[in-house]
Amino acid sequence: MKSLKDIKSVYFVGAGGIGMSALVRYFLAKGKKVAGYDKTATELTAQLIKEGADIHYEDNCSLIPAYCLEKETTLVVLTPAVPHDHSELTYFRTNGFWMAKRAEVLGEITNTDRGICVAGTHGKTTTSSMTAHLLKQSPVDCNAFLGGILKNYNSNLMLSDKSDLTVIEADEYDRSFHWLHPYMAVITSSDPDHLDIYGTEKEYLKSFRIFTSLIKEGGCLIMKKGLKVEPDLKSSVKLYSYSIEEGDFHAERVRIGNGTIVFDFVTPTETIKDIELGVPVRINIENSIAAMALAWLNGVTGDDLRKGMASYRGAKRRFDFYLKSDNLVVLDDYGHHPEEVKASISSLKQLYPDRKITVIFQPHLFTRTRDFYVEFAEHLSLADELILLEIYPARELPIPGVSSEIIFEKVTSPKKTLCSKKELLNQLRGKEYDVVMTLGAGDIDTYIPQIIDILQGK
Repeated sequence: MKSLKDIKSVYFVGAGGIGMSALVRYFLAKGKKVAGYDKTATELTAQLIKEGADIHYEDNCSLIPAYCLEKETTLVVLTPAVPHDHSELTYFRTNGFWMAKRAEVLGEITNTDRGICVAGTHGKTTTSSMTAHLLKQSPVDCNAFLGGILKNYNSNLMLSDKSDLTVIEADEYDRSFHWLHPYMAVITSSDPDHLDIYGTEKEYLKSFRIFTSLIKEGGCLIMKKGLKVEPDLKSSVKLYSYSIEEGDFHAERVRIGNGTIVFDFVTPTETIKDIELGVPVRINIENSIAAMALAWLNGVTGDDLRKGMASYRGAKRRFDFYLKSDNLVVLDDYGHHPEEVKASISSLKQLYPDRKITVIFQPHLFTRTRDFYVEFAEHLSLADELILLEIYPARELPIPGVSSEIIFEKVTSPKKTLCSKKELLNQLRGKEYDVVMTLGAGDIDTYIPQIIDILQGK
């Protein structure tokens, strides 16, 4: 790969993706000319345009700005979500442009910076966001490329003029995290996913083993206890364990009540008392332990850990409350793997043990539905009421015999409904609801304002 110093302009094919948009902001901040294509106009792409990016929504080579047609000084960044036969991609490919996946660019950045990379089937966004916030609000500071919009900063990008620490969400999809060069890494979970790419659980776990081999000399790996991953570490890389109950880093005296979660954080050499979570959800105890371990190992003090965790406001679409009242609660969560669905609904039931929980779930990908429909049905059955929407296809074409119905048939919730997105608002109209969560990685969150209006009788 060429040096990033050589480029004057960057063109993004898929500019509006949450990971891609952080790189858009990074290159804008570095003074580069930035343009790109995305299939759909969103709130995020509108914000990127305001910040200086030139983005269009039609696959049309004539819309590529002239400054992105100089192949010696232009970098083209692409995402696997865009089809291979996309005409703009084809143009850049056939004309010999410098093209790189998002992960390759992040790999180049972590090759020169000290990369703090958070990997795992789930928990990546929250743990990396927490880590970035803990470092940013302390004297240590950091840069960060995040997989969600962090509410504290209203961005998925953080830059520093004094720190070479760079927090990155390490995505295992398409083996993207194999481009990274971590100084420190966390693995939060290794439940099989993306079997359309990996085929088997064995290959999926092998990809995490390869990821651990990329950690630089003198670095460290912090891994949740009980994972099936067998690390392949260089001799000078330290291995730490963590979980809620035990490990080199863990929690003691967990106190949950009155809408708060407080616990003591145990490290290999000290116990930091009375950590209070700014986002008091049980799964965040474990996420915060991993994040605080990374921050602590980089010199963040106990007092700054306390302040940082209490002031952390979370990432958008991660247990994201839109409305809280005595008679109605509405929130959204990005959970799209069976274990995430289980964690989200279980956490919600723990927060509201005496209230009726309604879940509106939008399955994400035909392949994931095919591979895990039994597990999805089991965990969705934790809800008092389920409204199940059609599958959000994202990058995939339909698979014969795979639809939301194969989940629906196995759900055992007391009340369940199968409906389309078009029917959803009418389905909700005129009925009483208590606690409502939209769940999934598709576009269900875009319906929330209308859902709230209907539930409030507007």
